[in-house]
Amino acid sequence: MGRMSMEEPVGETGELPEYAERVLDVADAIPPGRVMTYGDVAEWLGEGGPRQVGRVMALYGGTAPWWRVVRADGTLLPGHELRALGHYREEGTPLREAGPAAEGHVPRIDMRRARWDGSHT
Repeated sequence: MGRMSMEEPVGETGELPEYAERVLDVADAIPPGRVMTYGDVAEWLGEGGPRQVGRVMALYGGTAPWWRVVRADGTLLPGHELRALGHYREEGTPLREAGPAAEGHVPRIDMRRARWDGSHT
């Protein structure tokens, strides 16, 4: 069954849907310390959109580096901020520290510096 946990839905054959496998392959290819947005992944694949990529990540992304597929504004995934923040700090992902007025003072990803375009350089 590969990447899935026991709770994740699968097709009738017990395998991931082909689109989900492709999305997860892109997530696996993102280097440590870099990110792609949901829309970037869809654009890279040439199909679907940010919502479809987000749905795949929500259903099947538990064993992929889910923290590397992010919102375009760099905000951390609600409910998973601390787990994601640990990964970002461990990998050296560029962050923008939150100001004192920010709710919870949770940093954002510095998208200008952290965004990966899919190149192998």
